[in-house]
Amino acid sequence: MNAFLTVIPLLLIRYGLLSILNREGLKRAAFFTPMIGKEKLAYSLYQISNILIFVYLCFLKITTNTYFLYAGLMIYGLGILLCIGSILNFAEPNQYGITDKGLYGLSRNPMYVAYFIYFLGCVLLTKSLVLLAILIVFQISAHWIILSEERWCISKFGDTYLNYMQKVRRYF
Repeated sequence: MNAFLTVIPLLLIRYGLLSILNREGLKRAAFFTPMIGKEKLAYSLYQISNILIFVYLCFLKITTNTYFLYAGLMIYGLGILLCIGSILNFAEPNQYGITDKGLYGLSRNPMYVAYFIYFLGCVLLTKSLVLLAILIVFQISAHWIILSEERWCISKFGDTYLNYMQKVRRYF
């Protein structure tokens, strides 16, 4: 089976579900904060690696090796569940404009974590070391984007966001 099929649920969740739940949420999710310095390079690497993941999956097949198949399906399934949960929570920010309920009460960035787990499942399903290398670049660059988002949130939301940062970890 072609591995590009693994991307369809992500697209449906990220764009379809979020647009049904909250069109403004879709706009918020598509917004990237202004980047400075090395963040601009991270943003470029993030976008390139994102595209490479999608394109490279078009050329891969899902493995039938039992261990990789079952491990990949479990991690991929967890990624799907985390994507759904983070999108459901993201669609309903609090009165200050910050999403802090559900998975966002455990992690300030559950969507990024979900994407990593989701694509890690794809790596195991395809047994592709090249896809793993692209995913590592994707995740490292995502970390820099997260740092820029935190800086922007502090400037926009002030003490409300700083209090949220003290209560909730960046990742799980």
